[in-house]
Amino acid sequence: MQWFVDNYASKINKREVKVLDVGSYDVNGSYKHLFNEQKYTYTGLDMEDGPNVDIVLRNPYDWEAIDADSFDVVISGQAFEHIEFFWKIMEEMTRVLKKDGLLCIIAPNGFGEHRYPVDCYRFFTDGMLALARYVTLEPVHVHTNCAPNLNLADWYSESCADSILIARKTYNGEPRHPDFKTYRCIPEDQETLRDGLLTYSGKNNIQRFLRKIQEKMALACLL
Repeated sequence: MQWFVDNYASKINKREVKVLDVGSYDVNGSYKHLFNEQKYTYTGLDMEDGPNVDIVLRNPYDWEAIDADSFDVVISGQAFEHIEFFWKIMEEMTRVLKKDGLLCIIAPNGFGEHRYPVDCYRFFTDGMLALARYVTLEPVHVHTNCAPNLNLADWYSESCADSILIARKTYNGEPRHPDFKTYRCIPEDQETLRDGLLTYSGKNNIQRFLRKIQEKMALACLL
């Protein structure tokens, strides 16, 4: 999420940027500190009252208390896997997002089962893109288990990877759905949407290539 803030949210040219964090209850930390610049107004939303929660939704699918087009940025990290009907939450997140606002979702691609109170789903890049398509958002960046460079080892994982979607709302008001009677699945170019980030498999291929070069150089020195 820090990468999203540095590369996207921080570049929103407004005096006040209203941020909604969906699933904000501070269990093992929160994203609030990432939005401590003066221009940000941060609001935490969750199903239970507690640390870092400003809006409590007793029914996660009833957001009537929040007006449409209210926030410049809507984020959610490590929450979608715990939501039975996450597509309904996607609709509400889109509804409360302003036109030209940014949405950022981080959800696990790996990890073992961790019920809180349930654990339902895992996500891939195409699944993240499907979320954007479902509510007609413009995908800006999508990746799974990627990093800006090989030195960022914490970004990669063999079994505990994440997927991320950054998307822009290009219209006002209620979410717009595709015409499912005529809809056709046309796969996106994932490499373009990764915006130069290196995949985990790509990292391994490069490391294997470098090891082979080192082995050949060592052999040449012996000869």
